[in-house]
Amino acid sequence: MSEAESPSLLGGGREVAAEDIRALAGASTPHFALQVRNRIRRLIEPLPAGNPARLEGERKIAELEDLAEHSGDPRGTMGISA
Repeated sequence: MSEAESPSLLGGGREVAAEDIRALAGASTPHFALQVRNRIRRLIEPLPAGNPARLEGERKIAELEDLAEHSGDPRGTMGISA
């Protein structure tokens, strides 16, 4: 899956809801956790600080970063930072 977004969410067709964030994160795997994190970050960026979707997005971002960090990949990051 590419990092392309739904036009209705990015194009301002409607406001992003917390349920959209939960659906996007879904059952993310460690392999795709950082790509999903980036998609969520783009969606919540324009939302105000107290917005429920932004709060849910920030929570999911933390979960996805933790998932990616603990993927079980024995190679780790090999000193390479994003």
